[in-house]
Amino acid sequence: MRFLQLDKITLLEPGARIEAYRTLRANEDYLQDHFPRFPVMPGVLMLEALFQAAAILVRATEEYRSGLVLLREAKNVKFADFLQPGQTLKISAQIVKAEGPQFVVKATGFKGDTTAVSGRLIIDCQQNVDGHPDVIDQLAAKYIRDLAEQLQGAAIVRR
Repeated sequence: MRFLQLDKITLLEPGARIEAYRTLRANEDYLQDHFPRFPVMPGVLMLEALFQAAAILVRATEEYRSGLVLLREAKNVKFADFLQPGQTLKISAQIVKAEGPQFVVKATGFKGDTTAVSGRLIIDCQQNVDGHPDVIDQLAAKYIRDLAEQLQGAAIVRR
């Protein structure tokens, strides 16, 4: 994935919550344009970091380990602070509601003790019903394998 927005996952409690981190590096290509004299992480990528953490949290449920996880809606999104190169966004997300294939996840990105971005994410899931891996499952499997390396050393709470 070109814009992987998570560097490490330090806590994963399947079906409940996740904690992840993203440190902005000065050599990220989009910082040349956003903005040359005041480089900051674009808000849409901060929101993407929240969604990627939420997607991993939802995928950690047994029912949606494979299949499709989509962001249906981002509600009450608030951008409160910039993230500049060298700074770290600590992402905290928790499932606040689950009804069938739809999840509501409250997600917040902190820069130190300050909230930089927050919102409620409405996530739709679709199981792979035919039992045959398809392109989406292959991409999801690669994404999960890439992130599994980051999970080494993370605190995973099993119920």
